Amino acid sequence: MISSMTGFGSSKQIQKETEVYCDIKSVNHRFLDVSIKPSDIGNEFDVLIREDVSKKIKRGSVDIRFKLKFPSSNTYTINNESIKNLFNSINSIKSIDTSNIRLSDIKDIPGIIKSEQKTLVNQNLLKKTFKAALNELLENRKTEGEKINKTFISKISKIQNNLAKISKSNPKLTKLRAETLNKKVKMLCDNLDKDRLEQEVAMLVLKHDVAEEIERIDFHLSSLTKELSIKNGSGKKIDFILQELFRETSTLSVKIDHPAYKQIALDMKLSVEEMREQAQNIE
Repeated sequence: MISSMTGFGSSKQIQKETEVYCDIKSVNHRFLDVSIKPSDIGNEFDVLIREDVSKKIKRGSVDIRFKLKFPSSNTYTINNESIKNLFNSINSIKSIDTSNIRLSDIKDIPGIIKSEQKTLVNQNLLKKTFKAALNELLENRKTEGEKINKTFISKISKIQNNLAKISKSNPKLTKLRAETLNKKVKMLCDNLDKDRLEQEVAMLVLKHDVAEEIERIDFHLSSLTKELSIKNGSGKKIDFILQELFRETSTLSVKIDHPAYKQIALDMKLSVEEMREQAQNIE
């Protein structure tokens, strides 16, 4: 079954002071392009995300956004060497009594106290949130793919019905075209060689014969139906089949000169064009 390149997934996990939110959006793209924000989540986790996405998604622009809130802890370190140097400098000034100096008096002097804030990152919660959002995205893409598949099946059925009408009428139209041409030429040239006339008529009729186009269109429709039914239908292959189908329906509509059947051929061409637009969204 085909999947759409368009989809959305989100997930959130909250445990005490820890909050993790993940939103993933994907849109059309010729290849797989993964964007992760914020970009400072760590190289190991960045690699894990990209590997996981590449295993499950073949094409599309995938935008992954995290919103993180982790608890933090502060550590403080007193630089004894700096304090020693400070007091040596103060003691060199006899007018200053160092016995009354307290920590609060010197704490703001650079180099005396070093503070460090450490964020307590919950990697397991981060991974759990991402995987839940990714699974929702994949389900969403699958659902959109099913909608496209239904549209394709409907249009393929319509084209097949129209093709059957043209195929059934082709012998009759060919005969009618030959008779019409014969009558026109005879009216203009009574003395024309009969054998030569029949040869020219046959060549003109053959030029407008659509049996070959009918056969090719039928083949392409079968190929398209097969590609839609397999487990991992390829958007690129479907697009290629539709290009060939569009070429054949265009030729068909040009060759047919009967107004009613020409309109049927044009309707087929329009259905193919509509499928080509939808195919741009298939993975």
